[in-house]
Amino acid sequence: MPGSLTISHHGSAVTLDHADAERLATVMADLAYLLEIPGSNRISEEQLAVLCEGRAPDRADLVHWCASLARGLKGQL
Repeated sequence: MPGSLTISHHGSAVTLDHADAERLATVMADLAYLLEIPGSNRISEEQLAVLCEGRAPDRADLVHWCASLARGLKGQL
């Protein structure tokens, strides 16, 4: 895990170990699910505010972003 991701601020390609990419895709898909579902297991507004680092939370946008990131990662595996 540590060291399997390389990110540069100079436009270089980002690389991620295959196992970590699988795990990240699963986590992002699960996060989208927990943001979207109704009921007591849904991520609360308070938790959403923390995830958005104090910015105005947009639940629908975050659901869309997480789900599309998960699909994109899974499509590359």
